[in-house]
Amino acid sequence: MESYAKTSGVKVLRRAAAILRVIRDAPDGMSLGQIALKIGLPRSTVQRIVKAFQDERLVTWSTINGGIVLGPEMRALAEASRYDIISDCRIVLQEIAEATGETADLSVLRAEGMILLDQVAGTHRLRTVTPVGEVFPLCSTANGRASLALLEDAVARDLLSRQRPPCPVARELSLLPEIRKTGLAYDIDEHTEGVRGIGTAFRDSHGDIYALSVPIPRSRFDARRMSVEYSLLRARDTVECLMV
Repeated sequence: MESYAKTSGVKVLRRAAAILRVIRDAPDGMSLGQIALKIGLPRSTVQRIVKAFQDERLVTWSTINGGIVLGPEMRALAEASRYDIISDCRIVLQEIAEATGETADLSVLRAEGMILLDQVAGTHRLRTVTPVGEVFPLCSTANGRASLALLEDAVARDLLSRQRPPCPVARELSLLPEIRKTGLAYDIDEHTEGVRGIGTAFRDSHGDIYALSVPIPRSRFDARRMSVEYSLLRARDTVECLMV
């Protein structure tokens, strides 16, 4: 009897772990049916385990699309052993700034926009400097567009529709296929007159989306564009290796 109880308990834990992994790997959220299909369990079994997780705040329902995502308690546990994204990315920001002479930014995607987390100023006398903590809109910015390109169109559309002031949603969505192909997004005097930006984005191991971007004064944009593009893609590859 005791042996059966142990075996049964291990089976439940394995199922629970499988469900958490599936939810973790789908940061935009999944339905009960999608989870059940993914791991080959009855929907009723998944629903029972998810309900237990929800009671403990290990999972919750996404406010974006209604799917199931990791909850605050799971995120708190992850934060306890989480690397410092700012420290890990500081070296690549420095490398971008040194290679291009331009300012390099790190920002994170949130519902309200792109929040600037860190910045390494360029070496030119004429340079763009922004206070850490400033929020950039998701549309009309290189970092916002690069980040949206990592989302499914439906999720990106929902985020854009919530922006204030309103965004030209259809136009912004039309830019995403090309950004996904090249890995690079642009802002050509759209956010700030006289300043142009190039950005790329990546997900960390927890599913959060970050952007590396470089604002360039219009007068230097054409001359610096290729160098910045190369430096950004190289930096993104470096950061993604750190995420493994």
